[in-house]
Amino acid sequence: MQSKFTLAGSLNFLNLADLLQLLGSNSATGILRIVGKYSQHPGWIYVEKGNPVNAQNADLKGMEALNSLFGWTNGEFEFHEEPISVEKNIRKNRMQVILDGIRMLDDGLIETAGPVSFDTTDVERPQKVDDGPLVKGPLIDYMYVVDEEEFEKGEDIVIEGKHGSWIWVVLKGVIQIVKETAQGSVNILRIGDGAFLGSIASFLMGGNVRSATSVALEDVQLGVLDSQRLFVEFAKMSPDLRGLLISIDRRLKQITDRSVDIFLDRDDPQAAVLNKNVLIREGGNEERAFKITHGEAYVTHSTDSGIILLANLGKGDIVGNLPFINMGLEPESASIYISEDVGLSPLNPQTLREEFEQLSPTFRNIIENVATNISATTMVAEMYKKQKAGKSTNISS
Repeated sequence: MQSKFTLAGSLNFLNLADLLQLLGSNSATGILRIVGKYSQHPGWIYVEKGNPVNAQNADLKGMEALNSLFGWTNGEFEFHEEPISVEKNIRKNRMQVILDGIRMLDDGLIETAGPVSFDTTDVERPQKVDDGPLVKGPLIDYMYVVDEEEFEKGEDIVIEGKHGSWIWVVLKGVIQIVKETAQGSVNILRIGDGAFLGSIASFLMGGNVRSATSVALEDVQLGVLDSQRLFVEFAKMSPDLRGLLISIDRRLKQITDRSVDIFLDRDDPQAAVLNKNVLIREGGNEERAFKITHGEAYVTHSTDSGIILLANLGKGDIVGNLPFINMGLEPESASIYISEDVGLSPLNPQTLREEFEQLSPTFRNIIENVATNISATTMVAEMYKKQKAGKSTNISS
């Protein structure tokens, strides 16, 4: 079968991180070929439904090859949409791949392919959180943008604890997402072009209280989305899909709060899961999904620095394998513990997927952005955990 040529351009215009986000937002399947200006051989990335599943760079294959390609910042790319039949040996979700690649490149752990390069892979460098990872969105659908607003560098856009029922899309600029605490501000994420600012909870009756502060890191231009149009679409969804969206929105807020707890050294994951049963074990092959009807569930993630408690879920929340919403958690990268009195109602992931795929592109993008933020915030929690573990080791030694 002849492949369909779909996308080409310069890495100076779209770098690999942006390319993977773009292909992911469109659930693309095919082969991405990269030709580096200072590289002798092309690199290949095999993508299935928006996620990289294999890669090759000269003698390197799989995750090692894909990481190396983040160092190709000068060159050209072309993507051909076609069925792929390669071994799937990359298991990380798309956002983990992107954020790990960016972090390793920033830390000098990936060699930059250029006229001059410095190999620092043998230098031990501390992992830094700084302002948090930068999350971008897909190409902007201006059909849902009804107004535009501008904010100057340093200006508060949203203030934690205030009410608001609107959602923006970032047209230009970068925004810092911050949690306010008694000990000062804690940086969580940065969001850039194409990402959404606002909560799915905005569609619920009774208004929505902002769960974090957002500050313009540079001059920012935002598009105000048509909230009435989005609300009508939300209201037409099945109860299960509406419940899923509310659940992932709550999960993002929980994971953000847990990241702050880790930063402030007030997390105790072992106490939360003590004497709890395991419903889904991290790294397992669970294919089911459930809605919690009563009782509680706990989402945990294992790291080299110990277990992280990411979320404490309850009635109405969704757990399990939902491959069309890539949060980067269970079953591949998180366990689910349950209380003895928990009640679970099985869901049909295929039915939810079919309904999800019928949504407007803007609403799908909003949902995928929430899932991406969950994945990125989980990585922030992991980095804070590593940072705190490193300090404890230094004190004890």
